[in-house]
Amino acid sequence: MKLKRNIAISENGFLFNPETGDSFIVNPIAKEILNYLEAGYDNEKINQLILDRYEVDLVTLEKNMEDFFTMLQHNELLDR
Repeated sequence: MKLKRNIAISENGFLFNPETGDSFIVNPIAKEILNYLEAGYDNEKINQLILDRYEVDLVTLEKNMEDFFTMLQHNELLDR
């Protein structure tokens, strides 16, 4: 999945979608995931980076990532 190119992300986790005018605030881990998406990492690589950095099991991570990507899609923040 890829984040739309025109999505602005501030250093403190503020997202802005100029197409819709919507803005969002994300937590530090979500911001980290968005930065990985911007860098072109695939889901498998992102999962491994999060597993290495935080104390979380794979099942919980995969569920949370699925929920996060669903929210991004719902809010039109991802390219299809």
